[in-house]
Amino acid sequence: MSNGLHRLTLPGPMLKRGFWLYVWEVKRTSGDPLYYVGRTGDNSSPHASAPYTRMGQHLGTMKNQNALRRQLGNRNVELADCIDFELVSHGPIYPEIEQDGADRTTLMQRHVPFRNQVGAMEKLLCDGMKAGGYDVMNTVKCSWQLDNDGIKKWGTAKQAFQLAFPNLK
Repeated sequence: MSNGLHRLTLPGPMLKRGFWLYVWEVKRTSGDPLYYVGRTGDNSSPHASAPYTRMGQHLGTMKNQNALRRQLGNRNVELADCIDFELVSHGPIYPEIEQDGADRTTLMQRHVPFRNQVGAMEKLLCDGMKAGGYDVMNTVKCSWQLDNDGIKKWGTAKQAFQLAFPNLK
């Protein structure tokens, strides 16, 4: 790979905190693209970051945050040897809960319903990508179910992702 001028364009809305779904598409110098499906909205804290924040974490070196890097390593793919990384995101599906000074237990009680809805959508997106023939590196294990509002929001999210991934089932 030669050195040179490179550009990264970041849409401003990707800086908005909240509950998002996203798909990484990794184009390699040899082989078909690889994909990683994820979401924002922590399991262990009442926070929901922006996709931009997750972008850096996924490519970083902190083991509890860099799932994309680890998945690529499992496929013997070096990050610097890839042609490019595209992050396709949809959201925020739900806003991040207000950090209003309430205790952690109260904040988690507010956070968990949104997290669970987006977690169920993440599984549907991952499974739908795989069913559509996309080489998705990760598997989303989730038993959370969508409520009526979540079903509507999933319909909107699925339509959005089908623009980028027309084989999504």
